[in-house]
Amino acid sequence: MVEHDPKPWISALRASHDRLASLVAPLDADGVNRASMADEWTIAQVLSHLGSQAEIFGTILDAGLAQSDPPSPDGFPAVWDAWNSRSARDQVADSVAANDAFVRKVEGLSRQQLDAVKVPMFGMDLDATRILQMRLSEHALHTWDVAAALDADAPVSADAVALLIDTLPELVRRVGKTAGGPRRVHIATTDPPRDVLLAVDEGVTLGEWDGGRADGVVRMPSEALVRLVYGRLDPEHAPPIETDGEGVDLDGLRAVFPGL
Repeated sequence: MVEHDPKPWISALRASHDRLASLVAPLDADGVNRASMADEWTIAQVLSHLGSQAEIFGTILDAGLAQSDPPSPDGFPAVWDAWNSRSARDQVADSVAANDAFVRKVEGLSRQQLDAVKVPMFGMDLDATRILQMRLSEHALHTWDVAAALDADAPVSADAVALLIDTLPELVRRVGKTAGGPRRVHIATTDPPRDVLLAVDEGVTLGEWDGGRADGVVRMPSEALVRLVYGRLDPEHAPPIETDGEGVDLDGLRAVFPGL
């Protein structure tokens, strides 16, 4: 069940921000220009993206607090262009500042203010928790893009995984590809434990394991399942994973989730 209380999302977002800030603080010019785990983006470009999104999500949050019209997506390219025009060092420094400002803003809101947030955006009526969910999913995975570029064994933060693992069914419906279907894969995870069914047919779904027929079983940490769905479980950055079943392997699962 997806956690609807905004407070755990705020805490996880603060931890993700602090982690990323500590990762980039010691980097010199060569360091911020090295490749990240995000396709074709340097570490500085990952930070630039997170900075621009902190700015955009700040305007969405403000609209929700004021019960005013949401920002128009037509204005987003200008924000992206402004961030893209910065130097690599400024992208990093300004991103850390912008993300900290966003986190401080949500940390300073009362529960009454958080509960009152409502803004129509992206075809949905967003409340505070949904805004934070979207922000954490982006921030935590892009933080991993930086962390894993510096340390191949770095995981997605455990507090983020504990929240994001239960948001995967909705994401799977949107991003999953029907490669190799039809098939039913029983996935058992740890930390936190989940027992789920990945069904690939005319569409792709992830739901509770129903105890029925399965073409195979996969046992993995929940952190690995999160990265799989987000297209970040490449062979060089995969923890120990057990697969059991004819035709069920990680390469096949990667084809279902080629990346966002």
